[in-house]
Amino acid sequence: MEGLECSVSLGDAAAGSLRDVSLVPERVQRREQERQMEVERRKQKRQDQEVEEEKSGFFAAAFARERAAAEELLRAEASAERLEEAANRLQGLRKLLNDSVLFLAPYDLQKGQAALAQLQATLTQRRQELQPKKRFAFKARKKDAAGAAQVDAAPVCSAAPSPPVTKEEGAPELSWACGFSNLESQDLEKRADELHQRDILLSDLTNCTVRLRGNPNTLRLAKARGCKVLCGPVSTSVFLEDCCDCILAVACQQLRVHTTKDTRIFLQVTSRAIVEDCSGIQFAPYTWNYPGIDKDFQDSGLDRSRNNWNHVDDFNWLAPNVASPNWSILPEEDRDIQWD
Repeated sequence: MEGLECSVSLGDAAAGSLRDVSLVPERVQRREQERQMEVERRKQKRQDQEVEEEKSGFFAAAFARERAAAEELLRAEASAERLEEAANRLQGLRKLLNDSVLFLAPYDLQKGQAALAQLQATLTQRRQELQPKKRFAFKARKKDAAGAAQVDAAPVCSAAPSPPVTKEEGAPELSWACGFSNLESQDLEKRADELHQRDILLSDLTNCTVRLRGNPNTLRLAKARGCKVLCGPVSTSVFLEDCCDCILAVACQQLRVHTTKDTRIFLQVTSRAIVEDCSGIQFAPYTWNYPGIDKDFQDSGLDRSRNNWNHVDDFNWLAPNVASPNWSILPEEDRDIQWD
């Protein structure tokens, strides 16, 4: 009996050894497949990097060429025809930058935005110089003259100090801002001539409705509670920080949302939106409309046929093939908003 049990044990051991031996080729094959896949991934990564570098090189050359042409037109003796051509080249530069935002490094994007802002400022100045000067006339009373001087000196948009918000990589510095701050339960509005290519700051607003009918350069919304913000096309970037229970309608080149919760965003954006440290963010297509919006889109350089409103990167959610719990698509039945 003991001899039989010993034979059975030896037989089982031999069978196990044979199974182990048979598994060796399968393990080797699997490792080889994984190695080949890794080689392909690295190869694809190198190819993608080469394509990105080629695109960046083409952008740098094209942007520099068109920028030099616009600057030459602005340096020449001012005429309506030259300024119109400079404006067209500036619009082409905006479109080139918008189309390249997906592959540009933040530093290059910031440089491009700064160059566009400088060209726009120069163009505005040359247009003002070309306008006929008002004839000088003495005022009958000094008091009236002083009052007129005060009216002329009043800014179109009141300057507002920036709140202590986090500086983002690639975000342009706001030297001054036009906008509203520290208000509650107000209906606020700015027109196209107040907004054109300006940096807009909305901060510390509670239960306010803000309508921005025009083409700003940038928009920053910070520390807003229960607000509805409706904005025309923004040429470059929109930043949200520390907001709650808000509705935002905006078209822009780039959107970044930080430390914000329970907010609905009706969006048109040429690049991918970014959220970080957020929860309860819902996205839907941009549907706000107002008289003059077509011209504002033209001035902004944004491509209306290109909208990545539902392409969102969550910097706090890196799990592949698993949807982020921090943002979602707003159901169609909830998109019927009474804007005005």
